[in-house]
Amino acid sequence: MELVQVHKKTKLNNVSVISKKIDNTENYSPLPLQVLITEKDYKLSPFIVANTSEIELRELKTECIIPVFSKDNERTISHQEFIEVTLNAVNTVFNHHNINKPEIRVSHQIKGRIPEAIHKSAKELLDHEKTQYFERMAFAIRIPSITKTINGQKLALIVGGVRAYNKENLYSKKSFEKFQVFIGFQNMVCCNLCISTDGYKDEIRVSSHSELQNQILDLFKSYNAEKHINRMELLSQQIMTETQFAQMIGKARLYNYLPKQEKRNIPKLSLIDSQISTIAKDYYQDKSFGRNDDGTINLWNVYNLFTGANKSSYIDNFLSRNVNAFDFSNGLTETLNGGNSHHWFLS
Repeated sequence: MELVQVHKKTKLNNVSVISKKIDNTENYSPLPLQVLITEKDYKLSPFIVANTSEIELRELKTECIIPVFSKDNERTISHQEFIEVTLNAVNTVFNHHNINKPEIRVSHQIKGRIPEAIHKSAKELLDHEKTQYFERMAFAIRIPSITKTINGQKLALIVGGVRAYNKENLYSKKSFEKFQVFIGFQNMVCCNLCISTDGYKDEIRVSSHSELQNQILDLFKSYNAEKHINRMELLSQQIMTETQFAQMIGKARLYNYLPKQEKRNIPKLSLIDSQISTIAKDYYQDKSFGRNDDGTINLWNVYNLFTGANKSSYIDNFLSRNVNAFDFSNGLTETLNGGNSHHWFLS
């Protein structure tokens, strides 16, 4: 596999990358998805669990209403449009590759009813009288023909995003809408996402489909896949002793209770106590990423314990914690090689 930084007019695995600007929102139209999508032929574990459930793109289109900004009744960019805009961008950049259908997870269902059912009790409502939308949505689109193997485990290129209506002020007039988008790799052993800082936009603020697509294309161009892979391979070459791992877990549990002044001088760790406990448990019990017989563990496995524990995060915190897990794991590597970046966690 050849991995080259996606920048301006370059190639990723022999696929030309050209950002085509779309200047008029009226020009936006979703591509026919049956042309783009290769169906998954086997069931994988979800990329996020928490309080989410799986939903099909068709269900978002036909069974969910679209929220509006209440002051002017202007509609939002819907979840399904966000997914389709991303699919358009993926098809532009990776048009010679197989593309899996989007895996979509939703949470925080908002229920309603049509006016004709205003006087009915909840148990009397018929299906056609109920309305719904989901406050939070995350999706991932795998490109299975672009792969890399690290530590004997297959990784596939993946893109996706998060939309959380709780980040918007829907009680106001229409304003810029916020989206999170990523490009990175997925470990096919566990379906954990591997996302680096340059493959993630924490807050895209746009007012139209065309602006959203251009921002997504910009992210694809700036993502350095080769650098990302090299940094992950370095994790697999660095070993922690059982004592060092125990020290890191203990300090991680203390981190969330540090006074603000002290915490300000220490690198950020986003995972919460219950997730740190999951990492400690999986150190002993996880068959793919747990300790070796002598208690040692390489940092690639530590990183995957972190991303595995992160699957319990709510949708709106999921991506930022995933990126933090990668930065934190790389900081541990620097410290084990004599650096000082994450010394507090190992001291």
